[in-house]
Amino acid sequence: LMAGVIESEEQARNRFQSELEFIQCLANPNYLNFLAQRGYLREKPFVNYLKYLLYWKEPEYAKFLKYPHCLHMLELLQYEHFRKELVNAQCAKFIDEQQLLHWQHYSRKRTRLQQALAEQQQQQQLPHGNATAK
Repeated sequence: LMAGVIESEEQARNRFQSELEFIQCLANPNYLNFLAQRGYLREKPFVNYLKYLLYWKEPEYAKFLKYPHCLHMLELLQYEHFRKELVNAQCAKFIDEQQLLHWQHYSRKRTRLQQALAEQQQQQQLPHGNATAK
């Protein structure tokens, strides 16, 4: 039997929990800037770990994510150029601003959609035609 290969249910649960927490931190550009400045994004084992984490893109794992845009960041982190750029605080600030703009646009768009749906449902509830007796 190979030692250390088979993990207990508790170990698997702990690994799942810590990976879930870590991957969601990747949604924060300031955290990415912190990792880059400390040199983690240049270390081969860390880069390999980021590659390993790509399994979170599978629907059965992705459904547990509260911040799904962390997957987009994980994708970008696969590229050395992106990892190098993150050392620059301006890069992190730019990403932060872009995310904010995206969420503002998304929430406005969503509000408009919900209003349109509500109006549509109201119209469907109105009696059809004005059939008046002659």
